[in-house]
Amino acid sequence: MISFVKRNDVANAQGLYAVRLRICKERQRRYFSLNIFADNEYWDEENECFRILKNVRDKKQKEENEQRKRYNYLLNCHRLRAQEIIEGFQRENTDWTLNQFADAFLNKSKQGKIKVYMENHIKTLRETGHIGNANCYAATLNMLEHYDSKLEQKVFSEIDIKFVNGFDVFLQKRGCKGNTRKYYFKALRSILNKAILEKEATEKTYPFGKAGFQIEKLTEETEKRYLPMEDWNKIKNTVSEKPQREYARKLFLLSYYCYGISFIDMAYLTRSNIVKFNGGEYIVYKRHKIQHQKGVKPIKIKITKEIERLLDSLKENSPTVDDFIVPIVSISGYTGEKLYNHIRGRYKKYNGYLAELAEELQITDMKLTTYVSRHTMAMMLQRNNVSREQISQILGHADMKTTNTYLDSFDTTVIDEAAKVLYDV
Repeated sequence: MISFVKRNDVANAQGLYAVRLRICKERQRRYFSLNIFADNEYWDEENECFRILKNVRDKKQKEENEQRKRYNYLLNCHRLRAQEIIEGFQRENTDWTLNQFADAFLNKSKQGKIKVYMENHIKTLRETGHIGNANCYAATLNMLEHYDSKLEQKVFSEIDIKFVNGFDVFLQKRGCKGNTRKYYFKALRSILNKAILEKEATEKTYPFGKAGFQIEKLTEETEKRYLPMEDWNKIKNTVSEKPQREYARKLFLLSYYCYGISFIDMAYLTRSNIVKFNGGEYIVYKRHKIQHQKGVKPIKIKITKEIERLLDSLKENSPTVDDFIVPIVSISGYTGEKLYNHIRGRYKKYNGYLAELAEELQITDMKLTTYVSRHTMAMMLQRNNVSREQISQILGHADMKTTNTYLDSFDTTVIDEAAKVLYDV
């Protein structure tokens, strides 16, 4: 009844053939354009989908492979929509016609249900290795389901300004602060934007934008989490007798000397990330959380004697597995989501060890976490008059806006020094 077929008679300018949705009923059939094109080599006629190559190494082939994965995802979305339309007719005992199906399928304002769409998007993200993003959307979907018990039936046109305002009130009642609410709304906005782009939703009821719900107004100033020099020197110079605390201390220092590299990025580093040029060795990597964003440049960290010493010292007590260069991953053979979840588990333990270390060193002004190393490094650069543009590059930020949230206020020592001018006039 529902199938996808590739035309073989007329090709486009690129020599590709249109893939169409075919609906059959009582020996009648109708075709629907999907704006998806394929060539004979990569179209699987039997399974009605694109062939996905395995063990692809060539950059161009990888990009083409990813495009075919996206096409398969869209085909799945179209199939689900077609099934939902037909099942709806059946529930209503409607002896539907192909014209009635066309009206329902082509009605842009009522296309697709948001829950199904989000579930499919999450599935695709997991299958393509975007585990962090998948978890973000999954958390948002879970919270939306708590807010609206009938979310399963909601179509995109019902996610309007009234729905969004109600969701915001719901989150506030649950005790969610501004930045947490911003986290959920950015994910929801991204889903709606994607659905509109793919013609699954309409802009008519779009709840965001200039005249809609203002996500940026939810932003709260984050607490500055950089260490004063006294506490930084404690961590730098005090060796802990407890092996787990010492392990955490060395990882903290390694993060600092590696331009504030995050725990996740440290964990994923392999020997392939070590590159020789300019007469030395460098750690070259893209930040895990933004590596798939357009225009992201790799961060290059020169392996100094201090970094080399820390890496060697860490490996002495905690041997590395597989190809990893930092002893964080402790089980060999993990890949994909299993590896990601393993690293997240290690991350929780690491922060626990840091808390113990802070207690041992009597660091009481703030909670010692992996981010403190990154923030301390950034502030140290600023104190030494390194430009914000350079700091932004070192931190691997996609834009200056993110950097400014780190450095938008001077520490009190800088202010105190500046204030001396008042007394010298």
